[in-house]
Amino acid sequence: MLQQFDPRNKEIQVWVGDGLIHRDSAKVSVFDSSVQGGDAVWEGMRVYKHGVYCLERHLDRLEDSALAMAFEGVPSREFIGKAIRATLEANGMIDDTHIRLTLTRGEKVTSGMDPRLNQMGCTLIVLAEWKPPVYDNEKGIRIITSAIRRNSPMHLDSKIHHNNLINNILAKIQANQAGVDSALMLDNQGFIAEMNGANIFMVKNGKILTPTADACLHGITRGLVLELARAHDMVVEERNISLTELYSADEAFGTGSMGELTPITEVDGRSLVNRAGPKVTQQLVKIFEATHQKLSTPVANL
Repeated sequence: MLQQFDPRNKEIQVWVGDGLIHRDSAKVSVFDSSVQGGDAVWEGMRVYKHGVYCLERHLDRLEDSALAMAFEGVPSREFIGKAIRATLEANGMIDDTHIRLTLTRGEKVTSGMDPRLNQMGCTLIVLAEWKPPVYDNEKGIRIITSAIRRNSPMHLDSKIHHNNLINNILAKIQANQAGVDSALMLDNQGFIAEMNGANIFMVKNGKILTPTADACLHGITRGLVLELARAHDMVVEERNISLTELYSADEAFGTGSMGELTPITEVDGRSLVNRAGPKVTQQLVKIFEATHQKLSTPVANL
């Protein structure tokens, strides 16, 4: 499923650094760390009619990632909130919107890898677009297992939500070549980690299973689904999951801010349709949607 250009985004304003600028002029320096080495962290957030969804959770993770990367001159939450509000208001966005919030290490005094060359503070980018969930949640998605392994903490800890996405992009290329929607990535032991752009859950005999967050991103939507499922007395288990188990699942679905909860209908050519029906997935979707107002921060409060 290839995302399409939305004409409403043709004239959007983007926040770069300390102010808004038209999308056609929204750029960072060739000396910025995001250009020099993918040296940046980011968050993807949805905006519903009640406000920015799970904002504080996203900002917590952004700050944790920036701290792990030893960023200096990180803007305050108040500054980031005002930048988000200004961007949304300038574009008239009150719903059906996705925000890509990026924080780079900033501009270097000369090209090079050494973070000590960054002496101007971080660069904040708020890119808000009119964008509904990227997947058709009625139709679901088809996935294949990629030969590209997901990073483990031995190599590049996936708990840092960084901009170096080559690992995921290589997996997505394989999915594109196979004519499916997404790629399933395994960890270095051969257990399921996550998809190239979303976490993954499966259901077997009424039990909800998801991989431990070792080689996968500790997704905000993933964590929320776990909380909601347990709060509604569903049986949930986080553990290593093999492909064999996924092939025989009753249901499977992906989670993420871009796609929310998305049913998986096929894995490596094996259909998951018409086994037990997506009963648990549908129940979780309704529970998730019911949290939109409670967990959203009104834009006026930023």
